[in-house]
Amino acid sequence: MGIFIKKQQSGFSASSTAEEVTEGIDGTGLTAIVTGASSGIGVETARVLALRGVHVVMAVRNTDAGANVKEVILKEIPNARIDVRELDLSSFTSVRKFAADYRSSGLPLNILINNAGIGVTPFKLSQDRIELQFATNHLGHFLLTNLLLETMKSTSRESNTEGRIVNVSSLSHHYGYREGIRFDKLNDEPTYNRHCAYAQSKLANILHANELSRCLKEEGVEITANSVHPGAILTNITRHDSFLRCVFTVVCLFISKTVEQGAATTCFVALNPQVKGVGGEYFSDCKIAKRSSQAKDADMARRLWDCSLSLTNPKK
Repeated sequence: MGIFIKKQQSGFSASSTAEEVTEGIDGTGLTAIVTGASSGIGVETARVLALRGVHVVMAVRNTDAGANVKEVILKEIPNARIDVRELDLSSFTSVRKFAADYRSSGLPLNILINNAGIGVTPFKLSQDRIELQFATNHLGHFLLTNLLLETMKSTSRESNTEGRIVNVSSLSHHYGYREGIRFDKLNDEPTYNRHCAYAQSKLANILHANELSRCLKEEGVEITANSVHPGAILTNITRHDSFLRCVFTVVCLFISKTVEQGAATTCFVALNPQVKGVGGEYFSDCKIAKRSSQAKDADMARRLWDCSLSLTNPKK
């Protein structure tokens, strides 16, 4: 791999793997939801959390694919606790059903990893009539998080253990629309740019974590919320754009990470004790990283929060 190895303050680098950054950590007694756990870095995230003793709930759109991943993990880790549940983040109905079923199960929730995503798709509206990338990558996770937040709060109180929410974003948040979030043009097909729309959704992931962290701190709740950039990894996120996939394949020859390395920052922020009490930050290569000025815009974060509440109507 063409990764330039530079150890950071965490003791880890871009070449560190998810297993390495969680080595020696005992996650027994913890329960985590990982969205998009049937492909890409979601699979490795689920596997490593299970390896560390965490009860993993795989929230996936394709339950057959999820069942196959579960089977593979159980062959390696026979004692792993893994559930597979259906979740289509592009559908608010599906998100509400998943959350209601989860709450009814009585399971605790210590860790929520908002990992699933789609990338650079042609213009399309979701079932809820919202541009698909924004609906899936941001709004679905926003609604899911809000619907499960009380469960996380009660788990944290009863177990006296810090809860952690991790939004998987991307370095591409730097390269979106000039105005950042196009609040008045979310569904504007004539000016739609698939690459900018993806970047917009990834910016939204960061702003969501920022504002959620602020609210949790203000409330005095022992739950943190952070966002991460996993690195350049050739997964099926580029399947909707053959040109981008070709370019990305060439780029990845020089700067790519393996899936094992790509899941490292997510697992680090989700489990490593070095991150205890840290919230509202953006991580890359297992360290706090530089984000765009828009990704630090508190006013934009609050406006996005209000806009997202209006669009998802989580109390419905």
